[in-house]
Amino acid sequence: QVQLVESGGGLVQPGGSLRLSCAASGSIFSIYVGWYRQAPGKQRELVAIIARSGSTTYADFAKGRFTISRDNAKNTMYLQMNSLKPEDTAVYYCNADISRRSSGGTTYYTAGGSWGQGTQVTVSS
Repeated sequence: QVQLVESGGGLVQPGGSLRLSCAASGSIFSIYVGWYRQAPGKQRELVAIIARSGSTTYADFAKGRFTISRDNAKNTMYLQMNSLKPEDTAVYYCNADISRRSSGGTTYYTAGGSWGQGTQVTVSS
């Protein structure tokens, strides 16, 4: 079973940047890996996904501000977050075993069962 360790979170002012890292051990990355986040009182939501080929998918709120990347040789993924807003405050989690399916022209992503402890991102002045 894969073990995931997220890091890089912290307190940042609005407009600032952070770079999150996720290191995986125990198993190699699947074709699709990605980042999710969960704000207090809200459900966990998808932030970004990257395929082994390098193709990416972003939530609308992340487009143009966040960049996901992966290093397959190191079993590590990253999330560069720029122009952060207070509403980006959340615990960010990575997932290394995301499955993808398409139905009726819509693509669905389902996260695998292994999660790390998450890393807290707080955007506040």
